Amino acid sequence: MRNPILIAAALLALAMPPAVAGDDAVVVYKSLSPEAALEAAQAALKKCRDNGFQIAVAVVDRFGQPQVMLRDRFAGLPAPDTAGSKAYTAVSFRAATGDLAKLIRAGQLDSGLARLPRVVMLAGGLPIEAGGALLGGIGVSGAPGGDKDEECAKAGLDAIRDRIDF
Repeated sequence: MRNPILIAAALLALAMPPAVAGDDAVVVYKSLSPEAALEAAQAALKKCRDNGFQIAVAVVDRFGQPQVMLRDRFAGLPAPDTAGSKAYTAVSFRAATGDLAKLIRAGQLDSGLARLPRVVMLAGGLPIEAGGALLGGIGVSGAPGGDKDEECAKAGLDAIRDRIDF
């Protein structure tokens, strides 16, 4: 009536540990610490202050979520939102936002991308990368020109470079 071989096989299957999934079942990634994000933001703010600019700076994690937002006292009202969107855009496209803006002007990227939510195609946003891994993004807004925003964002990256290179 009952097949002892089938019963033994079923019991054996239940007693065995589950099969180990391949490497693609679990994703391991590096993440920027809040301390490093704050240090980058503070360095960007200092660089812009030293240049006489009142700005906002944002650092987002690799998923575009805010980690740090600093706004200088006299930074313009849109500066915090724009800085956050620049950082988000840099992470989303894994590229400097100034480079993306140039590609749109040259017709090499569809201008419709600039109308996506939270996407800002203005210079001043940079991805934060180390060892081939995307860690986050930094965005600066409020200086008189995106090139100056980007200079401050770069100062933020330079401040933490030795801590994130691996």
